[in-house]
Amino acid sequence: MIRRLLVIVFFAGILPLWVPRQVFAENPNVLFIAIDDLNDWVGCLGGHPQVKTPNIDALAKRGMLFTNAHCASPACNPSRAAIFSGRYAENTGIWSNESPRLPDHRPDLKLLPVAFKDSGYATLGTGKMLHGGAKSNRQIFEEIFVPEQRWSPLERAQTDYAEEELSTKRTDNPRHVVERPGMEPIVLPLNGMPSDRAPDNPKGESFDWGPWDVPDSEMGDAQITDWAIEQIEEVFSKPFFMGVGYYRPHIPLWVPKSYFEEYPVETVQLPAIFDGDLTDLSSIGKRFALEAYTGGSHSTVQRFGEWRDAVAGYLACVSFVDHHVGRLTQALENSPYRDNTWIVLWSDHGWHLGEKQHWGKWTGWERSTRVPLIIVPPKIMSNWTGPGSVCDQPVSLIDLYPTLAEVCDLESVPALDGQSLVPLLKNPNHKTDRAVMTTFGEGNTTLRTSRWRYIRYEDGSEELYDHDSDPNEFENLASDEMSQDRVTEFRSLISRITPSP
Repeated sequence: MIRRLLVIVFFAGILPLWVPRQVFAENPNVLFIAIDDLNDWVGCLGGHPQVKTPNIDALAKRGMLFTNAHCASPACNPSRAAIFSGRYAENTGIWSNESPRLPDHRPDLKLLPVAFKDSGYATLGTGKMLHGGAKSNRQIFEEIFVPEQRWSPLERAQTDYAEEELSTKRTDNPRHVVERPGMEPIVLPLNGMPSDRAPDNPKGESFDWGPWDVPDSEMGDAQITDWAIEQIEEVFSKPFFMGVGYYRPHIPLWVPKSYFEEYPVETVQLPAIFDGDLTDLSSIGKRFALEAYTGGSHSTVQRFGEWRDAVAGYLACVSFVDHHVGRLTQALENSPYRDNTWIVLWSDHGWHLGEKQHWGKWTGWERSTRVPLIIVPPKIMSNWTGPGSVCDQPVSLIDLYPTLAEVCDLESVPALDGQSLVPLLKNPNHKTDRAVMTTFGEGNTTLRTSRWRYIRYEDGSEELYDHDSDPNEFENLASDEMSQDRVTEFRSLISRITPSP
């Protein structure tokens, strides 16, 4: 007994006095990292052979990488609404970016940070979490920080066309001049391309790319990282849930020039395409491919010879955000919370860069729905699979709410549509035989299993792709005679897994 007391006194004496009691509390912290418009172009997912993402790759080696993760909807507003509510669009009414903001439309729903707050957590958020930015964040977090700059390094108003400039926006020589005190004026867009989606709107065209001769500190994503690091360096009296939402690689693809220097344009590899890729699609499928709804037109990108520049810009933005994710996770690693914090990194949806002649999101194909998802358990918890685990089972971002509710033992959790990922976090080889659902507007649904992708449009037309033999989804098998039993099975499956309002 005396020996045991001496050991306790000895270790108590060497513990730093500044370490808060919360570090050793039963309830873990959560660092919830969102990245906007990031597809599978990260090193650990192998989506692009040249991308440099050492920090995200290192994070994957610390926990579990889900290689077959998909969004609930391939646009910012409905995807984030699903993640934070744990409910599909059928139950939230948030179908697209044109839908209302979730907290305003469904104030009755208990959103994820609120569930943490009600369970005794401190809740903090910064950057783009819910679609809508500052206003929405204030409704779900106790403490927030939103930098004034969003499209950094310019204020929003600086990107707007003056009345006398607007007529150029639809031409092959668009010119919006940005005057900067003490500096040379900038002519936007940097890529010199006309606007395909909003030629008559005085708002600046975000379908743009190019380097800026500014330090990282001028960019909003660097500023939110600074703030988050400052919070991590504080002493918390209770466990915390911290959301950090990065804006890049969302368009415009603007970051400091040092990141562009990592990807010389002449060396950049373009994504795989097939010239006849759209010939086996229905008219509505072709419309989703060709419309400039969230980006621009592939024909315009090609006509201006900007495809390789755009890919270089996207890669530069991915490396930029990877650098700041690394700063954030290193700060956590240096903190007293390093051993008792869940880290969850996700992107709200993917992004096309010319695949199927599409630029942007809002399609039912793999490039638009597949996202990075990494979950790192706290070091002090040993009942999870080991570091560097990989799970190839299909999962959905809508599963994050029930997963965190279970591992953090949240109280009074509402009804949710997703499934907890705890069984997979304990055994990544656990077979689920699951089809995860993504909707892109009412009546447009895609299902993804371990092998297959099935798409059904609002007009009843269909697509079917075999990912074992066709990972680029070049060959639509929906009308193939040998595939009819499988198509019938997927038709039935959609009705079974669609939640009831």
